[in-house]
Amino acid sequence: MATELKTPPEIEEPRETDSLSERFFLEGPHTRRGEFRTLLRILMEFLRGFRGLHFVGPCVTVFGSARFNEDHPYYDLARRVGGGLAKLGFTVMTGGGPGIMEAANRGAKEAGGTSVGCNIRLPFEQQNNQYLDRWVEFHYFFVRKVMLVKYSYAFIVLPGGFGTMDELFEAMTLIQTRKIHDFPVVLMGRDYYQPMLEFLYDMADKGTISREDLDLMLVTDSVEEAMAHMQKHAVERFGLRRVPQRSRMLGET
Repeated sequence: MATELKTPPEIEEPRETDSLSERFFLEGPHTRRGEFRTLLRILMEFLRGFRGLHFVGPCVTVFGSARFNEDHPYYDLARRVGGGLAKLGFTVMTGGGPGIMEAANRGAKEAGGTSVGCNIRLPFEQQNNQYLDRWVEFHYFFVRKVMLVKYSYAFIVLPGGFGTMDELFEAMTLIQTRKIHDFPVVLMGRDYYQPMLEFLYDMADKGTISREDLDLMLVTDSVEEAMAHMQKHAVERFGLRRVPQRSRMLGET
């Protein structure tokens, strides 16, 4: 007896959780209706990000792990970094979560500056920290990464895991390929990043990157040195005084 072949049921985009929604997007082709709904959702995320962050700048984005508690030395370092950036006149932008992100936002608030977050909805770790003046939440990592880069004049990277490495190398690739200006990138935590730096120099020796690419980064443990670098390569170079005009028609007053 021949086996009856049944047409698989139409796959619709899941609605119950955000994690399933992104998993749906990354599974490959789906129905045209499902793909169109995903496109609309991505469009609305970008629109919400543009509207929510249009007037917050000029920003410096601070990257780092969500897993460091308040009593950790890296938390204290990030807190001092946030305060230093605020005193230079920057808005401190982070991923909006706990750990290094919270510390940088906290330092900015304590110094009288502005603190914003681009939070990603995850089943663990990631909740908005309490030191944010403004935040936008995202379903999709790639939309969030665009926002963290779009509004920033510089990037400070403290110790972190896969997400932090992803954000660091995204910024470095954009600078290396001149998709964005060669904004300053500061790695803080010399001992933490030393094995990675050795690997990068080995890559340069093998020709997969150039030695000049490594000049794009300052590596330091000193908040004072990092802030001097920001002053020279961001404030003095780019000016940082451009202020967008608000529109009554768009409800921005």
